[in-house]
Amino acid sequence: MKVVPFDLSGESETTKTRYGIGEKATEDYGRQCLMARRLAERGVRFIQVNYSDESVNPRWDQHSNMPQHEVHARATDQPVAALLQDLKQRGLLEDTLVWWGGEFGRAPFAQGKDGRDHNPRGFTTWLAGGGTKPGYAHGATDEVGDTAVTDRLHMHDLHATLLHLLGLDHERLTYNYAGRNFRLTDVAGNVEKAIIA
Repeated sequence: MKVVPFDLSGESETTKTRYGIGEKATEDYGRQCLMARRLAERGVRFIQVNYSDESVNPRWDQHSNMPQHEVHARATDQPVAALLQDLKQRGLLEDTLVWWGGEFGRAPFAQGKDGRDHNPRGFTTWLAGGGTKPGYAHGATDEVGDTAVTDRLHMHDLHATLLHLLGLDHERLTYNYAGRNFRLTDVAGNVEKAIIA
């Protein structure tokens, strides 16, 4: 019998419940996270799970409705926790790098009535498994949470570190085109060894 990663009918009810499948708030993202685990255990090397939509005011992009973040946190928290727990229980987390984040954070200051603008100056992303230090927090923002001030990590550094954890030397991926060097880290970035186990 051929097992299809996207067919969840063979999963136990306990597993589905752990991922939040069957609950309105967590159904969609729970299914995606469970499918991600099924793909990982079948050797798929890159899996992307998105919590997004194509609306005028996309899920995490709340310029005028910050209370919606509670809804979105509720929809994602249980499924991603189940995914990490499942990967760990199956012995997959040590070889699977999980990266959770977006392209920017939210400003700590109000925008309009109840929104927040984009904030690329200081925001959180987290990593689990795949050779990272568990329970380690790197860097800090200023007292209002606006700007990274301690152990700043540029996205080029994060990308260089992710590539390193995947066994790739980002500097060896450099190529020249039209008289300029290019690479995945934009000819920049350093591996941040402090986050590596």
